[in-house]
Order: sequence, then C-alpha cells, then structure tokens
Amino acid sequence: MAAHVAETARQAVGIDRVAFLAGSAEGLPEGFTVLEDGGPDLDAAAGGAVAQVAALGASRIVLIAGDLPLLTTSEVEQLAAQPADTVAIAPDRHGFGTNVISLPLPAGRSFAFAFGTASFARHHAEADRLGLRVETVRGEGLARDIDEPPDLDDVADLIAAIAAIR
Repeated sequence: MAAHVAETARQAVGIDRVAFLAGSAEGLPEGFTVLEDGGPDLDAAAGGAVAQVAALGASRIVLIAGDLPLLTTSEVEQLAAQPADTVAIAPDRHGFGTNVISLPLPAGRSFAFAFGTASFARHHAEADRLGLRVETVRGEGLARDIDEPPDLDDVADLIAAIAAIR
C-alpha cells in the first residue's frame, strides 16, 4: 500500500521529490529518499520531516499517510498546488482524522502536529494560530484509509463498484 502511495505521489505534477519517513529503508520500495524518523511519535516525526524538507529549501511539504490504497495523482496534485499562504488538509471519511496535510514552507515550519482522534479540527486550529488559510481537500482516495480490518472490506467494495462502472 505504501508503494502505491509513493508511486502515485511520484507521478503527480508538482511533486519534485518523494520521501518516506521511516526508521530505515528496509522493506521500502527502491529509488525513494528516506527521511530520518525524528521522534518518539507521529507528531514529532512529522515535525522532524518538516524541518528536514525545509532545510532543503522546499516551498511546500505534502505529508501523506501510507495507508491510502485509492489515492490518485489528481488528489496529490490538488494538495501540492495550494497557494503559499494555505494549509490544505484532507480528512478521513469520518471527517475527524487527518490523512494528508500540505504545508507551505517556510510559513508552516513551526506547525504543531496533533495526529489522532479529532486531528482534523486540531490541525485546522493550528493553521489558524499560524495565520494561514485552510483549504479542506476531499476525495475518495484521500478519505479511504486503512486503520482497522473492516476498512479493507470497505475499500474492496468500493474498488468493485468502480470496476463495475468502467
């Protein structure tokens, strides 16, 4: 699934580099940069990734969860193409969690991540605190993450429905 997310991001217009945030490159697809996992939890690790990418001179970072099997290039492109004063947040299908967040740099460098329950609202509030606009980006591929075993059935049903339409 992470390989699909990485390859989808690599094919998206507006994405210059795709990197994994991981403790090591073991088990990851080849040809991708690996950022150092900079913390004891997801919030600290995401903050570390932002610092590493900002130090490279990037103008934006798009943090994408690796459990999005239906992610599309057009969804990634929409997140990458946001204005310089805008944080884009893609909520999960329940509207509570954050599956993808796109931050402008350097303005978003001090963004305090708050993944977990109700992270969508907390990330929105953090963008407000930094004086940045917030754009909510919705899409099936952005919303359909795999957190629990029943989520696999949900995605399988959706894939079957899409295949039936084609």
